[in-house]
Amino acid sequence: MPSIDNIKKYKNIHMIGIGGVSMSGIAAILQNFGFQVTGSDLADSDAVSELQKKGIKVTIGHSLEDVANADAVVYSAAVKQDDPEMLEAKRLGIETIERADFLGALTRCYKDTICISGTHGKTTTTSMVSLCFLEALKDPSIQVGAFLKPLNGNYKVGNSEHFIIEACEYVESFLKFSPKAEIILNIDNDHLDYFKNLENIKNAFVKYVHLLPDDGILVLNGDDHNCLDLANETKAKSITYGINNKSTDFFAVNIVFDNDGFAEFDVYNKDKFYDRIKLHVPGMHNVLNALACIALCDAYGIDNESIKNALLKFTGANRRFEFKGKVNGASIYDDYGHHPTEIIATAKSLMNKKYNKSWVIFQPHTYSRTKNLLTDFAKALLNFDNIILLDIYAAREKNTYGISSQDLADKIISLGKDAKYFPEFDDCVDYLKNNVKDGDIVMTLGAGTVTKIGPMLID
Repeated sequence: MPSIDNIKKYKNIHMIGIGGVSMSGIAAILQNFGFQVTGSDLADSDAVSELQKKGIKVTIGHSLEDVANADAVVYSAAVKQDDPEMLEAKRLGIETIERADFLGALTRCYKDTICISGTHGKTTTTSMVSLCFLEALKDPSIQVGAFLKPLNGNYKVGNSEHFIIEACEYVESFLKFSPKAEIILNIDNDHLDYFKNLENIKNAFVKYVHLLPDDGILVLNGDDHNCLDLANETKAKSITYGINNKSTDFFAVNIVFDNDGFAEFDVYNKDKFYDRIKLHVPGMHNVLNALACIALCDAYGIDNESIKNALLKFTGANRRFEFKGKVNGASIYDDYGHHPTEIIATAKSLMNKKYNKSWVIFQPHTYSRTKNLLTDFAKALLNFDNIILLDIYAAREKNTYGISSQDLADKIISLGKDAKYFPEFDDCVDYLKNNVKDGDIVMTLGAGTVTKIGPMLID
């Protein structure tokens, strides 16, 4: 059993924003450890209902009474300092702890925290690793950034020392954790509203690698030149993987794709044949994600058969190239991709499938990212036959950047392809209903509310 010595002074814990992806998982783990947990959230959700089913009291809105009974208040990054519950905690002198700090304390309860990080592919790779550990009956605790069918949620409470988590680099929150093993999938220019440039992002990953103990494990993408130098930053054992770079520890050859765009490939461990692996998720980027998973799980002594079976059973996390249904005989998919690199990976995955024409409905995410990467977004979207843009999803920002989706449409048009911009979802849906044809593929893409378009179309 994990040791809770460093957090047991907090017998009653109140969580603001308890329905969040990470917060709900933390709540369930705390309850399993025997803590008294209460929470609040602004909206009801499946995550909230699941917690209520477990007997955790969740208030929709605010509960100052639950704050008053708490030894500590844990809050998600989205919660403002002038939130009524935050103000009440301060008034009563109750300790307030930001989610990432608290999750960091939680990682120190386990002897073996496995952190999966990188700019792209974290959720998918965390899911793959989690399924391999479950297949090998290692009973891990898990926190993943999306709903995962085999878990029937986005977390699992286990009783072993293994804690598998998705570790995000945004605002350097992954530096709060205490990992025993790290996977670094790639390092790309994202979250520039915080990092300003790629150099600062790389430095954050250097600091992250320094967190590993000497007997730890570091798994690095050998195809990403921003990752490879990180092996020099630690005494931990480093393992590399790749497709283009064959001087890695694990590499894939003889890669073939079926009509669904699912890959099958031979894996070699140095010069020795390891196994032939079949995936049920599309795209070359998922071959790389699978190699990262194999490299880590092999280092943990998980046998080939368990890894092979787990990867075969994995059909994707929620919102990762997820099939939603059909309209006019066209297949509708939904994906979370919101960075040019992710859009290109999604477009390439499509190209391995058989279809007539491709449609993308893209909702840019944050004004800063759209402004900083405008040309990259335009070029990435050229990979689709038909391009439709929705308004920018503001997330945490105000539009001080003087940017709109019309600017992105104009950029695409200047590069020689048509792009349509619909500020209203209903107009977008009507246009698609009248224009998509049998055999087409429609992809809704973005990290915001674009995910509503698919169901609106199918209804």
